[in-house]
Amino acid sequence: MKEIRNERFGEERALYGITDTVVVDCRFEGLEDGESALKEANGIELKNCFMDLRYPLWHDDQVILDNITMTENCRAALWYTTNTEIKNSHLLGIKALRECSDIKIKNTEIVSPEFGWRSRNIKANHIQVQSEYLFFEAKNLNLKNMQFKGKYSFQYVEDMVIEDSNLDTKDAFWHSKNVTVKNSVVKGEYLAWYSENLTLINCKIIGTQPLCYCKNLKLIDCEMKATDLSFEYSDVEATIKGSIDSVKNPKSGYIEADEIKEILLTDDAKYKTLAKIKIRKGELIIS
Repeated sequence: MKEIRNERFGEERALYGITDTVVVDCRFEGLEDGESALKEANGIELKNCFMDLRYPLWHDDQVILDNITMTENCRAALWYTTNTEIKNSHLLGIKALRECSDIKIKNTEIVSPEFGWRSRNIKANHIQVQSEYLFFEAKNLNLKNMQFKGKYSFQYVEDMVIEDSNLDTKDAFWHSKNVTVKNSVVKGEYLAWYSENLTLINCKIIGTQPLCYCKNLKLIDCEMKATDLSFEYSDVEATIKGSIDSVKNPKSGYIEADEIKEILLTDDAKYKTLAKIKIRKGELIIS
């Protein structure tokens, strides 16, 4: 492979279309304010580089990014890019990943509104993320050891597994399909409304009005803290450790907990409750 080392690039499309090249200790910056420095590159590896210009990695394939810093000015950094590994890096620009596929991310900090939109086949491990609308309409995600803070995450996501993570979010998983979350903390308001085939295993769920209007919702050995008005109009099968503040109008299935502090049912015949609500010291069947 060719090697480029200790260079500065500031002009438009500075390394456009390069192939089979290692770029080491280089800086993409300057008053030239050039864009698309590495557009349509193939088989490249960037190490210890600093990037401060827009749109650097579009329509690329076979890319490795190792110890890369992308500043806030490095917006829309990776679009339409495939077969890429990102590790030990800092992605700080808006819209850092969009419509990409077959991406691996490890030991990386991401501060990027609208990160990961419409991307697919993403594997990530040990990442810290701050974002809004994280992974909007993305598919086939496997995320482990993620620390996330933001809003409106995982909307319209399909086929995703999250493990050993801490999610501090809002309106997460809306309209999602085929999602499993294991051994994680999920904190936020209005979690997972309108989701389909969502399974939560050994999770702690925190926040008001969670898990409403869901289809085929499953909770296995989960905890629920400050979760009032839960499960409204949902098809749910839930085994809960400890108590639930309140349950409202579950549609079908069963809810089992040590304590349910309040059960709220309306008279609306359209949403007649068919769920079995079981408190471990007794049982209440509503039909």
